[in-house]
Amino acid sequence: MEWRDQGILLSSRRHGESGAIIEVFTPGHGRHLGVVRGGGSRKTAPVLQAGAQLDVTWKARLEAHLGAYTVEPLRSRAAGLMGDRLGLSALNAVTALLSFALPEREAHEPLYHRSVALLDLIGESELWPLAYLHWELALLDEMGFGLDFSSCAVTGATDGLAYVSPKTGRAVTEAAAGAWKDRLLPLPRCLLVLQPAPPQEIAQGLRTTGYFLEHWLAPALGDKPLPPARQRLADLQARLV
Repeated sequence: MEWRDQGILLSSRRHGESGAIIEVFTPGHGRHLGVVRGGGSRKTAPVLQAGAQLDVTWKARLEAHLGAYTVEPLRSRAAGLMGDRLGLSALNAVTALLSFALPEREAHEPLYHRSVALLDLIGESELWPLAYLHWELALLDEMGFGLDFSSCAVTGATDGLAYVSPKTGRAVTEAAAGAWKDRLLPLPRCLLVLQPAPPQEIAQGLRTTGYFLEHWLAPALGDKPLPPARQRLADLQARLV
């Protein structure tokens, strides 16, 4: 068995004396693991940083085997963000959530291309926090937990949407919320439209998407909690308010 693809390195861990097991998200083969011989060496380990873009060839005797990768680095992303704490935390949140949420060896090509675009935007544009927020919405949707902000769940109105129901994931207007508003999640404008937003709105949006990641997505995947990297990003964004 053999295939070649490009992909995002999600994680790398030592394997044996000098090897490494890497986890790569590719458009054609999804989240796929394999062994890199010499991957733990001084020469290769610095290349295998989460977020790196790689050209990979995977080989195995049988498809069910873990298999072995040969890798060719295309570009590093983490190195360019070392002086940007928020940007580096976003890169780590993206790779950790993909590793957490994606089924192994199942292709999710639209999400792959969206993830590449986001990772390339981080640190290059001030709009990346907004793009990250909408990436979390896309991740939820891809995993079968899409939220509906098209109209009010109570009245059907499309104007004045201000909250999200934690039970249904649907929008609710200010008028329809009434006495229940304290039990609803915020629906900042930045979740509705792709336009520049202040840090407070981004933080509110992360609170809302974080609720559904934690209470809808995570339970469907077993008993594992959300990756700590995601909470670190939310905490850093909240400090900007």
